[in-house]
Amino acid sequence: MSMFTKVGAEAAAAGNNEGAAKESPIVSFKSGSLFKVGVKSINNVAEYYGYSIYNKVNTFVPKSPAARNAKGYITGGHTVWDKASELLYAEANAAKEAGASEDAVKEITDEAYLYKGKKRYLRSFYDLTTGKDIVVDLSPKQEQTLKSVIEDNVDDLDVIAFKLAKKGASTAAVVSLNAIVKMDRDLTDEERANFTKIGDEPFDFADFETCLYVADEAEQVKNLVIAGFDIGRLGLSIGASTNTAPAPSDNDAPAEIDDESLPF
Repeated sequence: MSMFTKVGAEAAAAGNNEGAAKESPIVSFKSGSLFKVGVKSINNVAEYYGYSIYNKVNTFVPKSPAARNAKGYITGGHTVWDKASELLYAEANAAKEAGASEDAVKEITDEAYLYKGKKRYLRSFYDLTTGKDIVVDLSPKQEQTLKSVIEDNVDDLDVIAFKLAKKGASTAAVVSLNAIVKMDRDLTDEERANFTKIGDEPFDFADFETCLYVADEAEQVKNLVIAGFDIGRLGLSIGASTNTAPAPSDNDAPAEIDDESLPF
């Protein structure tokens, strides 16, 4: 099963490499970043669900991701992180039904949300400074912002260059993609020369596979421990098989939460 839920045109419509190691096109896209880029295609994008805990566990994708429906809800193949999240959501529902305070229930659902897979996007651009494809990691809101600009200029991508930038931090981070109106003035000779090559080679979608860290089930269990979750609640221990871990009930489905509340 692929780590990506949607790739190419399908991802745009939605909101390991053998031999010598291939350089990954992923670039750091933090506050203050600025790239002069071209866009080869609006469809050079992939959607995935990443798992992480801020300052504890770096973002990873499961080696065997859960199956999801068109709305992103898990339909089978829960990872141990999914099971941890849904166990806590079930605990929150039970607490609510037992008359627990709103704050007490929220404390549990907030913890459950930490272990939930969050929708993310990888989008490719053509870096005019280096003459190479680059990939940036985006939240759904950031992807929508950039895609809207590309859609507005989709018929002129072969003659328009852009400035791709990110400002602000945490939930205040803002990404932008602005057309370079005067390319003769604002691009160097080398950047203009690279722009003329934008249509020479299409983006290789296999490069997306090099952009994410993949964790097998054993590492996911260790990451749960690092995150502070009691894996014994899932019948697990470090080094033990997870096959006997309890599967979440259909009645334990988590409440829908806006991913844009995340600090990235």
